Amino acid sequence: MRSRLARSIFWFLWFVLVPIGLVGVVVWLLSPAGSAEIAGPFGWISALVRSQPVPVGIALFTLVDVILWSNRHRLPLSRHVREAQRPDLPDSVRAPYEKARSLIYECDTILAKHRKSVQRELGDQGIARLRATVDALATSMSRSPFDGADFADALARVEGEVDVRLGRWRKSEAREYVEAIVMAVAVAFALRAFVVEAFKIPSGSMIPSLMVGDHIFVNKFSYGPAIPFSTSRVWTSMPPRRGDVIVFAFPEHPEQDFIKRVLAIPGDTLETRKGHPVINGWSVPNCLVGPWSYSELEGGAALHEGDLYVEYLDDQTFLTFYDRTTASNIPEYQGPFRAKAGEVWVMGDNRNNSHDSRMWYFGQGGGVPFENIRGRALFVWLSVSDAGIDLSREGVPVMGPPKLPPSAGKLAPALAACVKNRPSTTTPPAPRVALWP
Repeated sequence: MRSRLARSIFWFLWFVLVPIGLVGVVVWLLSPAGSAEIAGPFGWISALVRSQPVPVGIALFTLVDVILWSNRHRLPLSRHVREAQRPDLPDSVRAPYEKARSLIYECDTILAKHRKSVQRELGDQGIARLRATVDALATSMSRSPFDGADFADALARVEGEVDVRLGRWRKSEAREYVEAIVMAVAVAFALRAFVVEAFKIPSGSMIPSLMVGDHIFVNKFSYGPAIPFSTSRVWTSMPPRRGDVIVFAFPEHPEQDFIKRVLAIPGDTLETRKGHPVINGWSVPNCLVGPWSYSELEGGAALHEGDLYVEYLDDQTFLTFYDRTTASNIPEYQGPFRAKAGEVWVMGDNRNNSHDSRMWYFGQGGGVPFENIRGRALFVWLSVSDAGIDLSREGVPVMGPPKLPPSAGKLAPALAACVKNRPSTTTPPAPRVALWP
């Protein structure tokens, strides 16, 4: 079974599935459910994992991969990835044989990269002696039939020569491990800064689209990659589209990150009637799915009862929740709010339990400046509640087809009917007035 398929299975198993599984278990163990905290010396590690699960996960994945790679000849099924050019090698010689190939490559690399300094240190005779020893090892590796004793002697001589003559230019195994981890962390933080970032849903303002404890990925490329430590972008793709779910720095307290749905883009006029949005005098169409309730705490405490709706805005179809319990806290009419150039206005899908553009600046309302936008939400990659990990939330797209919360399963037929009967017109009319400066 020394086929390409067998080798592919070996690499995928040991260098993809196993590292992902081990990293997932470690991250889970260091991220206890609910408000539990790990005491003692591992407390700061737990805090780091909770705040930066993606960079930590990438670093751990790389570390596990490096360890497995260094022991790849001892792993189960390793006999299926033998070198095709020497099928006659005994199993006991395969690891030293590959070590010899790596040693020859390392020697050639050092001589090419540090030619001048090696020349000053060893001189022509020293380099010639080293070359002769390495050539003898290469000859023993290609000899047929393979002579194990001759190969072992040649390898030992090369190891000694390289250690003595090239030791100052060699990387130790510990250094290689450290460099691999540092590189993994650097790549992870570069990805976080420019491409994708993890975000944890801390509140219920986006229920039912996003639940408390959902961990999502945010695409930082959607509107142009931001330059770290600045509010500028390498290039811009603005504004976001209506219906986009975005993560942004809260304008009143930029150190806090919020997540909401874009309702109004520059030039739009936004109003709400009983929490339902009206854009440029046009009521966003909706479809009643049915009654639903959720509890903020286990045991039914802080019960919220209301109605689920499907709303249609431009090319997006999404669920919203109108809480009857807190409806009296929301004015029956809000607005008009006008989105200026360079900003968007946002609302939470949990319409009566969301601190969004309607309430900011002491009730005067406010938009999200483009420079505050972090990126667009992608999908749920982990969901952890007080009850543990919710596997039903894994992989749920934030802006994909609407997905009912697990406790609202009986409303599935009504949701399917609402999605099927999408209105023919879901785009607001053009603004009645020009952009405000």
